[in-house]
Amino acid sequence: MSRAMFLVSVACLTLGIPAWAAGAVPAETVAPITPAVVAQQYDRIVPAICVITYSYEMTNPGSGEKSKNTNTALGLIVSSNGLVMARGHMNIENVEPFNIRVKVGRGGGEKEYSAKLLTKPDDVNVCFVQIEAKDNKQQTFPAVRFTRGKALKVGEPLLLVGMLGETLDYTPLAREARIGAILTEPRTTYVLDEPMLPMGFIGCPAIDGQGQLVGVMGYDLTPNEGGDLYVHSGYPLLFQSDLFAKYIDAPPTEKTENQPKEDSWLGIFTQPLTDDLAEYWNLDKTGGVVVATLVPGGPGEQGGLQRGDIIKAFNNVPIKTKQNRDVVGFTKLVRETPIGKPVPLKVLRNGQPTDVNVTLAGRPKSSKDAEEFEDQTFGLTVREITTDVRIRMNMPEDVKGVIVWRVKSGSWAALANIRPGVVILRFGDIPVANLAEFKVAIAKAAESQPSEVAVFARVGARTGFFRMMPRWESNVAK
Repeated sequence: MSRAMFLVSVACLTLGIPAWAAGAVPAETVAPITPAVVAQQYDRIVPAICVITYSYEMTNPGSGEKSKNTNTALGLIVSSNGLVMARGHMNIENVEPFNIRVKVGRGGGEKEYSAKLLTKPDDVNVCFVQIEAKDNKQQTFPAVRFTRGKALKVGEPLLLVGMLGETLDYTPLAREARIGAILTEPRTTYVLDEPMLPMGFIGCPAIDGQGQLVGVMGYDLTPNEGGDLYVHSGYPLLFQSDLFAKYIDAPPTEKTENQPKEDSWLGIFTQPLTDDLAEYWNLDKTGGVVVATLVPGGPGEQGGLQRGDIIKAFNNVPIKTKQNRDVVGFTKLVRETPIGKPVPLKVLRNGQPTDVNVTLAGRPKSSKDAEEFEDQTFGLTVREITTDVRIRMNMPEDVKGVIVWRVKSGSWAALANIRPGVVILRFGDIPVANLAEFKVAIAKAAESQPSEVAVFARVGARTGFFRMMPRWESNVAK
């Protein structure tokens, strides 16, 4: 067995991908990485590799306290005017970097620049920052140029140029890897043949045996690419240059000027109709999507879908889903269907064919986009309750209130043992159904200054009171 075929077999067994689907080819059909190629490409790529340092704020889920941290990331200069590409994990939900610095150069010639974060792409898990040099218009930075439209093969070798850690002065490090598997859904994704490369290789450039820069390394895909499916797979992924080339040609801005199209929403949670399920229910093993949960009041429920229905066709497109990874294709199909359009669905209900028409709605606001209010008097930060929070907490629609997001240490709220996740239903004598009513209740309590403020709240499935006993003459919560 050739080395390439062996790598394919191991990767396919680990990832659960048939060897024929991975597209195995003999190793001799691809160009090897020679020492000359390594030396040449190392010298060409290293000047464009930089070190990004940044600060970020993180919320402790237990106490609600915010803490500031610092981190580093490998950066790759992709434009001579100082556009830098980095790993997507620099900017994730509820964590936005600030005080960004970019160090360019090596061997005593390093220069450090401030930089600004640009809007993160929603279709590839990378970030872009722009160096803000005083003479940016005149200054030229060493930049790499990607080869576009390059299709890779299983077993093909790649030269990766990453960097060592801080204790070794972030020295560039070259190593070889191979394409071990190719995923075809939800988009072509190249998987390396060994798990968990060192952290210094996330975001690093990848060069093929012909010396062409074909992409950068990453781990997780974005939700639009099936990130919910392949998240934390442990295997490094190659983000090919065609995925992010448009952002190099026309860099994102600090503000999202062109908002992405609003996603359509069916309001259901699903699972694949596996062969085992089909056999258990005495159905043909042709795949489909099983409606596991319906969001109350969502388009699916309003259109007549029922729990246990099996969707066999959506908008006249056959659904043949059999595995978890195939559900992403169905989700993408729903997401890209126009909002407000009646869509025909063919379902099996108790084994019998049934036609259902559903009008899709826009996806509701999620917790990451929820409005929040920070109260300085009692030390509480609360947010509106969004649909995803209701589902996660199994909270009925008739429960109205605000959810505690953070609690300031030493505040009156903290002393009353109020914690993140508590849902406030009444504050003092005032019912609280939303942020506006919570603000009114806070203002009235601060004005009247009672010796005790009773907070009626929901914790899990139970309700009860928290008693705050503020000392208005002190500065405890200030």
